[in-house]
Amino acid sequence: MPTAVTHFKTNIYECLEALPKPTLDQLYREPATCLAIFRLLPPLARQLVMSLLFTQPISPINLTQSDLRLWVKNEAAALAKFDEALDKLSKLSIMTTDSTGYIQMNSSFRERFQDCLTGGGDHQSFGVPCERPAKDKPDITFLDRHAMKQWEEILHFMVGTESTRQPSAAVLKVVTRAKLMKEGKDKQLMITNKGFQFLLQDVNTQVWAFLIQYLDIADELLHMNVVEVLNFFFMLGSLELGMDYSVEALTPTQKQLLDDLANFGLAYRRKKGSSRYYPTRLATTLTSGNSAVVSSAVSSSTSTTTGEDGATEQGFIIVETNYKLYAYTESKLQISVLRLFCELQTRFANMVYALITRDSVRKALKHGITANQIISYLTSHAHPQMKKQVPLLPPTVVDQIRLWEMERNRLVATECHLYKEFRNQGDYEMVLKHATNLGYVIWSNARKRMFSVTEEGHEHVRNYIKKKIAQRKTNGGGVGEAGSGIGTPNNGSPSVR
Repeated sequence: MPTAVTHFKTNIYECLEALPKPTLDQLYREPATCLAIFRLLPPLARQLVMSLLFTQPISPINLTQSDLRLWVKNEAAALAKFDEALDKLSKLSIMTTDSTGYIQMNSSFRERFQDCLTGGGDHQSFGVPCERPAKDKPDITFLDRHAMKQWEEILHFMVGTESTRQPSAAVLKVVTRAKLMKEGKDKQLMITNKGFQFLLQDVNTQVWAFLIQYLDIADELLHMNVVEVLNFFFMLGSLELGMDYSVEALTPTQKQLLDDLANFGLAYRRKKGSSRYYPTRLATTLTSGNSAVVSSAVSSSTSTTTGEDGATEQGFIIVETNYKLYAYTESKLQISVLRLFCELQTRFANMVYALITRDSVRKALKHGITANQIISYLTSHAHPQMKKQVPLLPPTVVDQIRLWEMERNRLVATECHLYKEFRNQGDYEMVLKHATNLGYVIWSNARKRMFSVTEEGHEHVRNYIKKKIAQRKTNGGGVGEAGSGIGTPNNGSPSVR
C-alpha cells in the first residue's frame, strides 16, 4: 500500500489515486465498488462517465479531449471544472488517453458498472441478504444507537473521558500509528494536534479517515489483500440500512474485517459467531457524499432514548469577554473536549460553566493543540445567539489565546550536535561552509568558533572532518588541538533557535 502512515488522510480520493493501475483494475471488477467510486466523483465527472458508458465499445465513437470540451460552456469557470473532472477520471484510471489522442474508458469499469446499472451478472457484490427472517430483528433506531455508542467510545478514549473502557487492539493501532494519540511521560496515551483536528471533522470524514488508516494497518501488519479490504468498504456503503446480510457469503479476510468494523460501529452482530450482520448508518452513508445525514439522523435517534450523549452537537457554546464559557450540552464527549482547553467550574443538568485561563490553554498547547484549533472549535460550536453578533467571538478572548500561544512558541528547542575547539579560523570556516552548503547548520558563532548541526547531518560532518584529518596526516600537515582533530563534536548538546 503506497500511503504513508505519517500522513493521516481524510479523503478517499488521495488513497485511490495513490494505487497503481493494476490494483485499480482489480477493484473495478466489483460492481459495488464501481458504483461507490462513481458516487464519490464530482458532478461533471459523473456526467462524462454516463455520456460515454454505453457508447463504447457498442458504438465506438472516437472522441478527443478537445471534442469533450465542446460539451461544456466556453467559460473559464466551466472549463476549469471540466479539466478538474477529467484529471480525476485519469488519476483513477477510469478514463485515459490512448496513443492516438482518443479518450478511452477503462474496460473493467465500463463492463461492471453496466452490470450494476442493468442488474446483469451473477455477482454477489452487493451482499447476500439472509433468507430466513431473524427472530428479534433490531430496528433502525437500535442500530443508530449502537453505531453512535461504539464510535463515541473511540472519541471518548481520545479525549480522556473518565471511566472509558479500553478500546480494541485495532483501534489502538489506528490512533497511535496515525499519531492521533501519543504516549505521555506516564506512558498513558494522550491526544495530539492531529487528534484534536480529527475531532473537529464531521462524522463521515472521521470514519473515512479511520478506515483509510486501518487500510494501511491491514496491508502492513495483518497482511490482508488491499483490494478485498477496499471492496468490502465500498460494499458496506451500498447496503440497505436495517437489512440483515449473510456472513457465510464473505471471504475469510472480510469476516476478519467485520469483527473490527463492528468495534468501530459500522456493523452490528448479536454475538461474534452470528451468521448474520446488520450495516449501520455509519456504513451505509460512506459513499453518499452527505455527511449531514449521518450526524442528524444518528443524533435524533440517540436523543430520544439516551437524553445525554444525544444532546445537540452544534451551537451550544457562549463565550463572554471576561473569558467565561457557558456550554449548553449534556454530552460527555463535548464536555471532555472542553476540558482539554478550559477549567470546568460548575456542571448543571443541561449546562457547564468553565473558564478559559492561561494555564488551561498552555496545557492544551503542550498536547500539540494550536490556538487556531481552539478558536475554530469555539466558532463552529457557537450558540445561535453568538452568531447574531459581529465578530462572532469576543476579540479580547481570541487575541489572548493567540498571545498565550506566541508566549509559548518564543523559543524552539532542537536536538543537535555542537562542534567547537577548532584550531584556527580557517578550519572553522572550511567545515562550516561544507555543512552550510548541505543545509545541516542550525546555529553558528564565528567569534567562539562554534556551530551546531542537525541529527541527520552529524554523521556526514564528522566523516568530512575525519577525511580532512586523514589527508593532513598523509601530507604531514598539522591537526587540531592535542591531535584530536579539526573540531570536536559535543554529542547531544541542544541548540535553541
